Amino acid sequence: MTSATADERLNDVGLVRRLLIRPELGAVVGAIVVFAFFAGQSPVFRSADGIANWLDPAATLGIMAVAVALLMIGGEFDLSAGVLTGTSGLVLVTLATRYGFNVWLAMAAGLVVALAIGLLNGLMVTRTRLPSFIVTLGTFLMLQGLNLGVTKALTGTVQVSGLARAPGYEGARAVFGGTIMVGGTGFRVAILWWLLVTAVATWVLMRSRAGNWIFAVGGNDVAARAVGVPAGRTKIALFMTTAFAAWLVGSIAALRYTSVQANIGIGQEFIYIIAAVIGGCLLTGGYGSAIGASIGAVIFGMADKGIVFLNWNADWFKFFLGAMLVLATLANRLVRRYAEEVKH
Repeated sequence: MTSATADERLNDVGLVRRLLIRPELGAVVGAIVVFAFFAGQSPVFRSADGIANWLDPAATLGIMAVAVALLMIGGEFDLSAGVLTGTSGLVLVTLATRYGFNVWLAMAAGLVVALAIGLLNGLMVTRTRLPSFIVTLGTFLMLQGLNLGVTKALTGTVQVSGLARAPGYEGARAVFGGTIMVGGTGFRVAILWWLLVTAVATWVLMRSRAGNWIFAVGGNDVAARAVGVPAGRTKIALFMTTAFAAWLVGSIAALRYTSVQANIGIGQEFIYIIAAVIGGCLLTGGYGSAIGASIGAVIFGMADKGIVFLNWNADWFKFFLGAMLVLATLANRLVRRYAEEVKH
């Protein structure tokens, strides 16, 4: 294979150009601006306790945003990702509190359920060629009804609680929902899971054959199939990866709060997509970054808590998200156009 046909990510270009065409560049600049804005007005925001406070929501969002970013780079969407976090948590708490399962075993059962749903989403999309938007919207509605109907049937309410009394809870909570002390400040363990997920996803995208396949099927599915890329299997694996992330986030939330509401996670799927887009992912697929999605989650976390620290009305948070989405989309378009010029 000649150098002209080699992976474009390995082309020899100057350092400045390499930085300018990185998909996460806009997110990095945005994160610096947002941090400077809130830190300049709130001493609490820039303190160790403040940082731990806004890294907490960024961590759980970041886990999902990274998985959703991989799927978007592969050219697909998953609108059931948010509600699936609730399904995973409900399976865990219901089995542990209503049927006497050890928490670890209940978590394993929740993982099986989540992966099965991810597999079904992937099979439906790849076998029927229906848009993933439609397939996962259907899954979203079915899971929403199932979560609510089963929870009401079992408890008479929309909540399952009492996980703290289940066997194995303390050990599982320490691993997934606990806190670690750093310099006298408590940081959630979820932050470590987030960093691990981001590192693994980045390695897969940039250093593995699977990463080449993800970019290929997202950029041009037909061309990827023509050169032997297992497009169907790649997309199914991406849907299952998103399902795994939903299980992890759902388990973290359940272990932290010891209860799960039937409507948890509904609406969060759009936040995941927004974080991925802010991080450099294109809605058309074939371009993006796991690190960028994580930085998008950091921007979300800083805005979420920064607005509270400044005693602003929480309604401004939605305005901020909308503005960031539009600005990030415009920035990504300019960066992509420049990247295409560099390649030629």
